Amino acid sequence: MLDFTALEHDVYLFHQGNLRYSYELLGAHQDTQNGTPGIRFMVWAPNAQQVSVVGDFNEWDGREHPMKKLNENGIWHTFIPHLEQGEIYKYEILTPHGHLQLKADPYGFSSELRPNTASVIYPLDNYQWNDDLWMKRREEMNFYESPISIYELHLGSWKNIEPEVYYNYRDYAEEVIPYVKELGYTHIELLPITEHPFDRSWGYQTTGYYAVTSRYGTPDDFRYFVDQCHQHGIGVILDWVPGHFCKDAHGLRRFDGEALYEYENLLKAEKPQWGTLTFDFGRNEVQSFLISNAIYWLKEFHLDGLRVDAVASMLYLDFGKEEDEWETNEHGGRENLEAIAFIKKMNEAIFEEVPNVLMMAEESTSYPLVSAPTYIGGLGFNYKWNMGWMNDMLRYMEMDPVHRKYNHNLITFSLFYAFSENFVLPISHDEVVHGKKSLLNKMPGDYWQKFANLRAFLAFMYAHPGKKLLFMGSEFGQFDEWKDLGDLDWELLDYDSHASVLDYVKQLHQFYKDMPALWELDHNEDGFSWIDPHNFEQSIISFIRCSRTPKDQLLVVCNFTPVVYHDYKVGVPQPGHYEEIFNSDAEHFGGSGQRNGLKAASVPEPWQGQNHHIKMTIPPLAVTFWKRINGPKGD
Repeated sequence: MLDFTALEHDVYLFHQGNLRYSYELLGAHQDTQNGTPGIRFMVWAPNAQQVSVVGDFNEWDGREHPMKKLNENGIWHTFIPHLEQGEIYKYEILTPHGHLQLKADPYGFSSELRPNTASVIYPLDNYQWNDDLWMKRREEMNFYESPISIYELHLGSWKNIEPEVYYNYRDYAEEVIPYVKELGYTHIELLPITEHPFDRSWGYQTTGYYAVTSRYGTPDDFRYFVDQCHQHGIGVILDWVPGHFCKDAHGLRRFDGEALYEYENLLKAEKPQWGTLTFDFGRNEVQSFLISNAIYWLKEFHLDGLRVDAVASMLYLDFGKEEDEWETNEHGGRENLEAIAFIKKMNEAIFEEVPNVLMMAEESTSYPLVSAPTYIGGLGFNYKWNMGWMNDMLRYMEMDPVHRKYNHNLITFSLFYAFSENFVLPISHDEVVHGKKSLLNKMPGDYWQKFANLRAFLAFMYAHPGKKLLFMGSEFGQFDEWKDLGDLDWELLDYDSHASVLDYVKQLHQFYKDMPALWELDHNEDGFSWIDPHNFEQSIISFIRCSRTPKDQLLVVCNFTPVVYHDYKVGVPQPGHYEEIFNSDAEHFGGSGQRNGLKAASVPEPWQGQNHHIKMTIPPLAVTFWKRINGPKGD
C-alpha cells in the first residue's frame, strides 16, 4: 500500500500551487513496496470516473491495472511490480461523459519516437555529472557584468543524417561544442527539445513538458550534451514554452474529459493564430506543473537558463485575436491578471531554488519592468529580448544605403530605452525563415556590399549595449534562409567570402570578450555616451563605450554607406593618441582594406560637443573601434 502520510504535505502543496518539485510526486517512479521492486504511478485527473495504466506489459488492457483515488482532489495512484526502465505506457481515462481515451503522462520523463506517442519509464538519477567546476563558477558569476554571446541552435537542422533523420545528442556534442567554442560563443541556446509531435513546430508546440525529445536520444544522452558543454566552458539555455500547448489527442487537451490544464472559457483558452490552447494560469495544480517544470530543466539537466517563449501572448488577453475573440479582465483591461501573477510567482520560485540562472523573456511589447525584480513591481525575469532594436535594425539594414539617411532614427532610437531593461539583442530563427530571407540576403547591394553590410551590422550589434544572440548559419553568411528540414549549407565554407565571415565572427567574439567596455556596464547609462548621433546625411554615427576602468574606454565609429571618407573629424572626450584596434573593413575579413595604420593624435579644438577631435579614414559600410593609447605627455 502507498504510504499516504509520507506524501500528504506534498499533495497539499500541489493543490495549493506551491509544490516546486511536483515531478517527484507525480509520474512514473521506481519504488519498492512490500519488498518488491516496481513502478509507482500517480496522475492528476479530478474529472475522471476511472483511470488505469496500460502498456505492452498488460496488452493495453485497462482492466489489468486500475488506479485508486488518493484524494478527492483527483490524484490517482497505483503500483505495478517488476516494471523496468524502457517500458512504454499511457493512462486510460474514463471521462465524465463515458468515453475512454488514452493519454501520455503529463509528467513522463521520456517518450516514444514520433509518430508513436506513449510515455517511456525512465529514471532521473542514473547519470553521473562531471561539471562540478562549471557549476561552482556559475554560482559566483555576475552575468550582468560579463560577456554573453549566444549561439541559437536547432539541433536537427544544424546537421542531420537526412531530412527528419537525426544524430544522437552525444554525436551533436562531439561536433557542435568544438565549433561553438572555436567561434568564441559563451552559450548555446537550443530551440525546444521538449517532446513534440510535429517536426516543423520546432518544439514550440509541446506534448511532453518533462520529456526530452526522443528524436535525438534519451534524457541521459541530453545530459551528456549539457555536461560536455559545461566541461568546455559553454553554458546551455533552453527555449521553454509555458504559454500554450498543442491540441494533439494524446496530450494535455481535455486531459480527463474536461478542460484541466487549459481554460474552460474558450475565449481565454484558444490561441487561434497557432491553433493551440492557453494554460489556465489561475489553477493551482497548473501552477505547480509549470513551475516544477522550469525547475526540473534547470536542476535535473543543469541548464544555465530558460528563454521563455511568447511572453506577450501570456500577458495580454487580446494577443493575436480579433475583437470578438477575447473579453476584458475584471477591471476592463486587456491584461491577463492570472498570467502576470503566475509569471511573478514562477520567477520568484526559480531564483529561490536555482540562484544565478538566466531567465530571458521573449517579450515584444512595451510592458514595463519585465527584467526587474518582483519586489519593485517587475515580472522577475533577469533579461528581456530587445525586439524593438531587432526590428528597427533589420528594417534599416535592408534599405539601400541611399535611403538610410531618411530613416536615421532607426539606428539611434534604441538608445532612448536601452537601459530600461536588461536586454539581449536577438537575431533569432524567427528572422530568417518563412520568406524573410537569411541575414546575409537581407543586405542590399552587390555581392561585396552584402558581406560588408553584414560585417558592419554584426560589429554594431556587438558595440551596442546588451548581450548578444545570433541564429546558426548567420555566422558564415548563409545565403538561403533557414531550411528547417535540411541542414546548414556547410559547403559554403569552401568559398573565401563565407570562410572570411566565419573568421570575422570568431575575431569579433575574441575582441568582444577582450574589451570590458563592451559588456561590463551593459545595463548602466554610464556605459554609453554619444559623440555624434546626428549625421544622417552621411549615415555615420559615433559613440563611446565605457567600463569601470577609464583606460578601457572605446570609441566606436559606424558608416552605413559605401562611401569612403578621409580626414573625417570625430570628437573625443580626452586628449592623447588614439589607435584603431578593430576594423570590419580589414582585407582579411573580405573588406576593402581602408584602415588607419598610424595613431591619430588629438587636436585641442572642440568638435561634436567634445573639447578635442581626431581625424581618421572612415571605411565604407564598416565599423571601426578606437582606443586611447596615451595622453599628450605619455600618461
